[in-house]
Amino acid sequence: MEVLRRYRKVRRHQLDTLGLIRRRNLSLQRPRVCILGGGFGGLYTALRLESLVWPDSKKPQVLLVDQSERFVFKPMLYELLSGEVEEWEIAPRFTDLLASTGIQFFQDRVKLLHPLDHLGINAPPGSGSGGTVQLESGLLVEYDWLVLALGAEPKLDVVPGAAEYALPFSTLEDALKVDNKLKALERRKFGKGSEIRVAVVGCGYSGVELAATISERLQERGIVTAINVETTICPTAPPGNREVAMKVLSSRKVQLLLGYFVRNIRKSRDAEESFYFRRNSEDPEMRKESGTAKGFEAEDDVEKLILELQPAQRGLQSQILEADLVLWTVGSKPSLPDLEPWDTPHELPLTARGQAETDETLRVKGHPRIFALGDSSALRDSDGKILPATAQVAFQQADFTGWNLWAAINDRPLLPFRFQNLGEMMTLGRNDAAISPSFIDGLTVEGPVGHAARKFAYLIRLPTDEHRIKVGMSWLAKSAIDSVASLQSTLTRVLSG
Repeated sequence: MEVLRRYRKVRRHQLDTLGLIRRRNLSLQRPRVCILGGGFGGLYTALRLESLVWPDSKKPQVLLVDQSERFVFKPMLYELLSGEVEEWEIAPRFTDLLASTGIQFFQDRVKLLHPLDHLGINAPPGSGSGGTVQLESGLLVEYDWLVLALGAEPKLDVVPGAAEYALPFSTLEDALKVDNKLKALERRKFGKGSEIRVAVVGCGYSGVELAATISERLQERGIVTAINVETTICPTAPPGNREVAMKVLSSRKVQLLLGYFVRNIRKSRDAEESFYFRRNSEDPEMRKESGTAKGFEAEDDVEKLILELQPAQRGLQSQILEADLVLWTVGSKPSLPDLEPWDTPHELPLTARGQAETDETLRVKGHPRIFALGDSSALRDSDGKILPATAQVAFQQADFTGWNLWAAINDRPLLPFRFQNLGEMMTLGRNDAAISPSFIDGLTVEGPVGHAARKFAYLIRLPTDEHRIKVGMSWLAKSAIDSVASLQSTLTRVLSG
């Protein structure tokens, strides 16, 4: 018995020693920061962490997780459709961007989240972890600090047929799909005397920029119709931007159906049905074209889409719209991951839209080791309104998130986030844009000057110095070529009389 007691005492001492060593190793281990999402919020937070000065023992190990292999500069996706930019310029690979940094990148999807810092508890006794993230590949990532920057995805399930027949415009894959569809329509209808019909659902910034870009691309070969439930376009935009956009859309003969919502979208291959809908439409242009029903018989191979429009305002009549391509720009939902089933009592506080409620330092309420920004965050301004999920907000939040992570790891006070509105910009075609800077009240810069200013503003916002230099040189070369081509064209016209 005495031998057994001595053995137990020695064994207990060994276990205590191992536990002490483990805790010491954990305390010496560099903090682990896991960032979910590689958009403006996630990537720029990682780069901000990399740029800060750290004590050697506290410089974090940063892991960036995104389902795509490329970072996408979304405000310039429209330039892919107009041919102004190349794919590599606005969608560089993460591995290229992060090659000279200590940031690790995993291409994977997030499956489950298991936080361990609920109700103000940093971690269980003896653990150095703030929680774990399970990825779809099966990898389990243990973190000390977590950043939620997963963005949002289009919400197409609110209208019957939208998910099947409408194309969103949110990702690089979406933009390439739309571009390929337009190319196919341009090839199919070239020289046949028929017009390509494109319907854009939604007249916020995205819808108006799409309508302006596509109408310029198609010119006389197509008709673009923009549909909006509001009676105006870009209702939240500065008046100057809205007026410039209306002028451009009108000059390009974009049809505006304001005060309507889409009831459903369906497919039709029947030429007679197309003729019937045109003949019975409230749109006089469509009725005028109804006499050319024979022309549709030659186009039976073209898949037509039918949109039923319901008036949202009194005094309007229902509409039937036919389109070759439907683009969807309204509605989105945050892409926050699910929690482990046993974490239900400690789930993240979410708004009705599905965004995480954060305090003014961008930490999720009740979870001091989790930060959220961009579309994943619901942060209210001084008036109590949730900040819009725009690129400008995400840029600024990433800067604060990086700094506040540094402060939290180094036991310094965190800074409250304060959004500074620098103005709003929108593209309206290859050589047209509208900019309303916030620091000069009532000023709107438009046309070629606005277009150049917008491109320069986005150039300096590209993620790394190396990528900025490459893209800047590429744009300068293209500008020089365009200038020479324009000069040659002018000289040719002058010399030809």
